[in-house]
Amino acid sequence: MHTNVNTLFENLWQDYVAITPSAQKIHALLDSYEAKHSSAKAQIINDHIALRTFNIDKINMQKLAAHFVTLGYSEQGQYLFEQKKLVAKHFEHPDDNLPKVFISELLVEEMPADVQRIIHAMVESVKDDAAQQENFLYSGPHWQVSAQDYATLVAESEYAAWMSVWGFRANHFTVSVNHLSHFNELAELNSALKQAGFVLNQSGGEIKGGPEVLLAQSSTMADKITVQLSDAEKSVPSCFYEFAQRYAMANGSLYRGFVAASADKIFESTNASIAM
Repeated sequence: MHTNVNTLFENLWQDYVAITPSAQKIHALLDSYEAKHSSAKAQIINDHIALRTFNIDKINMQKLAAHFVTLGYSEQGQYLFEQKKLVAKHFEHPDDNLPKVFISELLVEEMPADVQRIIHAMVESVKDDAAQQENFLYSGPHWQVSAQDYATLVAESEYAAWMSVWGFRANHFTVSVNHLSHFNELAELNSALKQAGFVLNQSGGEIKGGPEVLLAQSSTMADKITVQLSDAEKSVPSCFYEFAQRYAMANGSLYRGFVAASADKIFESTNASIAM
């Protein structure tokens, strides 16, 4: 396990941008806007990252969370996504400047038998102590799937299909709109991104949530990357970039949680059926 939280996030970021070229481009674009607008050295603040897994003991959510808990994070919220058969938790660090962490897992036993069979075969390839290794959170897939198995997974669970190709890594980082000096509102940032040619997730509306739920979110559609499956090459959605604007609660401090209804639609940024 990592002893330095900043090193962990840096390693997760490098792994993420390697398969998410649009994130690197957007980061550079925002850097240029901020540099023009602010006299101080501009910094793009990461609101949160998200990780995915299956609820199978040796790689479950608790095993992923342990990497953050040892660095001072604690569980702050639980979420249920009934239709997608997912549960999730989010974790926060006492230092507000460190990103929040959103970890979800697929309830494998609620999947059809053929999907369960594929997932269990994948997870059998993972060494028993793999989740304790320092680099586990950005170790990618520990297995290979066939084109047929990938198609079976996509038909039942886009989430399982994504995991089958990409494995363990951050599926998104998130720009904190509250910390940008050039943009005051998420809608303004969205307009600039679309003008620059980036495609945003329109599922449930371009902006999910808003002041009424204390959190507004938008995201790009995942980049498409060609990967080598066990028996074929296939172009599949990789990762996406999210943008979050948080609003003040009654006590004046910014809301730090998540909104399940919005997160449900954000998950669809990696859908193979609609990813660009």
